[in-house]
Amino acid sequence: GSPWNNCDFETNLCKVFPEFNLQSSWIRRNGRSGMGPPYSDHNGNESAYFLSVSSEMQSSSAALRTSVFLPTDEEHLCQIRYHYWVSQMSRTLMVGLQKLSEDTVTNIWQVSGELRNQWNVNTITINSTEKFEVIFSGMVETQRQGESVAIDDITFSEGC
Repeated sequence: GSPWNNCDFETNLCKVFPEFNLQSSWIRRNGRSGMGPPYSDHNGNESAYFLSVSSEMQSSSAALRTSVFLPTDEEHLCQIRYHYWVSQMSRTLMVGLQKLSEDTVTNIWQVSGELRNQWNVNTITINSTEKFEVIFSGMVETQRQGESVAIDDITFSEGC
């Protein structure tokens, strides 16, 4: 099998995100949904699915939380690769790490909107001596049409 556990959102079942159906702020949709950009997934496919933050939120954040991962070791670091779209400055995407012994989420990566409307890709590496969860948070400061935060094709290495 593939060394990466891939979550492309083509089906609703991503085992990595057990609470996804309870998390109404992230919406699983495609480019034809009539909900504004992006109008395709990162491969340019209008009918392929991705997640975006609901444009109906006036001002808040949407958190997508993984299941609990085991501690990493030197041979098996946890690498997470994902495609993201953040349009306009009032949009932010953050990736956070929560260790099970801590109440707080540590921000390990974030990007705020760029005026270029395009999909980008990033890979983060997580090194944790204890069990942990990863949280993808999309934030909306002000509500304007034609702006969005979206993620697609999140893949997790064997070390996760």
